[in-house]
Amino acid sequence: MRKILCLSLSAVVTSLLLAGCAAPAPVPLGGAGSTGTILGGSRGIASVRPPVPVSRHTGTHTEVSVFYGTDRAREGAGYGGGRSRLPGVLDYGIVEVSIPAHHQEGQLEAPSIWRLEFSPDRARHVVMGTPRRCSRAEFLASLDATAGQTDGRQALVFVHGYNVSFEDATRRTAQLSHDLRFQGVPVCFSWPSKASTAQYTVDENNVEWSTPHLEQFLAELTGPGGVKKIHLIAHSMGNRALTRALERLVRAGGQDVISRVECIVLAAPDIDADVFRTQIAPVLASTGKPVTLYASANDKALQASRQVHEHPRAGDAGEGLIIHPGIETVDASKVDTSMLGHSYYGDSKKVLSDLFEAIVYKLPARRRNFLQPVVRGALEYFEFKTASP
Repeated sequence: MRKILCLSLSAVVTSLLLAGCAAPAPVPLGGAGSTGTILGGSRGIASVRPPVPVSRHTGTHTEVSVFYGTDRAREGAGYGGGRSRLPGVLDYGIVEVSIPAHHQEGQLEAPSIWRLEFSPDRARHVVMGTPRRCSRAEFLASLDATAGQTDGRQALVFVHGYNVSFEDATRRTAQLSHDLRFQGVPVCFSWPSKASTAQYTVDENNVEWSTPHLEQFLAELTGPGGVKKIHLIAHSMGNRALTRALERLVRAGGQDVISRVECIVLAAPDIDADVFRTQIAPVLASTGKPVTLYASANDKALQASRQVHEHPRAGDAGEGLIIHPGIETVDASKVDTSMLGHSYYGDSKKVLSDLFEAIVYKLPARRRNFLQPVVRGALEYFEFKTASP
């Protein structure tokens, strides 16, 4: 009974601390012309026809087309936190996300009651439109046509973490693609997070359930007519699905997929550190692909996760920082972050600049401008310079 009580209390602590994992909760639309939710546009499901412009500029905002695959259950025009019960599990589509013209890099602008903003405004906020669902064949046809118009037929694939809605997952994908000036197709894989601070263990079960679906999705993205290059970014609990999916592909001889991987970015991974060292890191290193692991000693969300699981996390820094041959570990402890210090991968201009050099310029950590090497024993890791160049 004492053990159960301790775990329950730890879960409460975790729920409170991890509230910052997701973007700010959307404010219901109101006023004339409102659709009733933060979803923009009509509630009808439009068909998808290739090709789809990756981005389109207007006077007040930029529309970013985010391709998505999800194993969430459908909920109205969008998706909820339940598991898909479709025959093939995965649902496919494209959604337009608007980025305001005066967007600040690293920000995921949303309405704020403190600024007396009660409705999403494309001129001020990052706003998701209505998802346009399509069949797998239509999705891949649109992906093929759209990728053919981009530089190198490449895609940026983002896998979100705990406590994230479908809407916030696509908004973050668009923001990352926009801020990184990525010249390719932004793609979001959204697993059924409950988007609730109190549902941590449910999210843990769901992300494990989603792993084979992500594996399938990556194979489809890189299959015949797909993209030639994929850049992979996972955050927090989403790293569990991505790393295990890659591990499954490697062990199954899925070289067709692995050969298309340009880089792997593991941001604040909420994975048991010992499991990562002994089971995951050797497999990732064996691919020969550039792998960057961002960690921080100031990540309060991972500190709470460590308390609940009674073991360090792979995204922790300090004495337990993971340093493994074939993986470039970046200690982001010196980076200015939000109160919880968990979303620095997308919130910090300095980290975004480092991601830009890693993804766009394809530079190893030793050659990136914002980093400096630190030697620990026979190995080295990297940290952010105190003063920007």
